[in-house]
Amino acid sequence: MADKKKIHPANRPGNLFVDTSCIDCGTCYWIAPDVFKRHEGNSIVYQAPDESRQLSAWQAMYSCPTNSIGVKSREKSMGKGLESLPRELVTDVLHLGFHARGSFGAASYLLRGSKGNLMIDSPRFSQHLVKKLEALGGVKAQYLTHRDDIADTERYLQALGHQAWIHALDQPREMSFLGKWEFEGECLDISEELKVIAVPGHTQGSVCFLFRDKYLFTGDHLAFSTELGHLYAFRRACWFDFEIQIESMKRLLDYSFEAVFPGHGAPMISDSKSVRKSLELCIDWMEREK
Repeated sequence: MADKKKIHPANRPGNLFVDTSCIDCGTCYWIAPDVFKRHEGNSIVYQAPDESRQLSAWQAMYSCPTNSIGVKSREKSMGKGLESLPRELVTDVLHLGFHARGSFGAASYLLRGSKGNLMIDSPRFSQHLVKKLEALGGVKAQYLTHRDDIADTERYLQALGHQAWIHALDQPREMSFLGKWEFEGECLDISEELKVIAVPGHTQGSVCFLFRDKYLFTGDHLAFSTELGHLYAFRRACWFDFEIQIESMKRLLDYSFEAVFPGHGAPMISDSKSVRKSLELCIDWMEREK
């Protein structure tokens, strides 16, 4: 739980606070940007949530991977935040919440497919979330974008009985319980609704998932920058090869999608023309940064 003795001094006075254990993963200020913001390497409360902002504030609190968000005294409305997770972002795409410290606070998602629910990446383990997933029909399969966001996958496999898959080039040796893809081309149809697209760069085995030719799940390959105003890649967190990542980004221009759901940062939900333009701006920016 957040520590009242370690409240960051830049927090706005009030009941809600962020303590100094924050790792600045950005979870809270993309879930509740009207309440939290980044301040010198720590998230803080910059605006006390009124009634219209309380739900998103509690969702951020329960999603914080380090339990760095807390209250000085419990509020009745907090339970609504817990019960609201997972939360639907667009039709059949749910944000699971409960971000894991092991993946530096990366988001994970549930796709309600026509033949079963699919989990993208992994949240931290939560019995509350297990019960919610069971109530939603369980999980048919779990797909991992890359090795950084495995988090508590094994515990979810044990609890829900599904199987998880990752690109062979990103499978950790000690995690033989993961199924692995070995495909030479850039794209593989997992089902009629889901494609896996190889996008090496951030890691050698990074992939994206394209759901119903509309929604792209990108892990750490592609995100949205509020500072730049367009999609971008993590230059200082590229663990394999940035120039290869640029080429992977260019290949995404062969596909049409209207939303990007990243591991880190807020989703970009728009239309295919706007998303493509933002992707082109991303590539131009990457070319300048290499």
